[in-house]
Amino acid sequence: MRIYETMFIIRPDVPEQQREELVEKTKKFLEERVKATVENVDRWGLRKLAYKIGKYYDGDYTVIYFRCNGQGLDQFENFFKVHPEFMRWQTFRRVDLEKKERKAARAKKEESATEPQTEVAAEEKVE
Repeated sequence: MRIYETMFIIRPDVPEQQREELVEKTKKFLEERVKATVENVDRWGLRKLAYKIGKYYDGDYTVIYFRCNGQGLDQFENFFKVHPEFMRWQTFRRVDLEKKERKAARAKKEESATEPQTEVAAEEKVE
């Protein structure tokens, strides 16, 4: 499965409780419709925008890390288009995290390949 990161900005005039509900709704959409595994939801809260968007100078930022096969991402993008509370969003594949994970798995596999030989030798001596 591939690793993806989505950052989205919610309008600041939306009440806090509704912003929390939107984040949960986004997470549920990923799990149910896209069949993704959500690994981390990082709420940044209200922050200054880099530039004015419409009439807003601030926005509520959220970053979500998830794993999926990439087939339902079109539906996910349409989810943001349907809800006017979202000002901006972007989803991209985190190849760097995938490589890091593969490298760690490879190192673990090599480490475990050398360990059983020493354990077997120790068990043979005990018998």
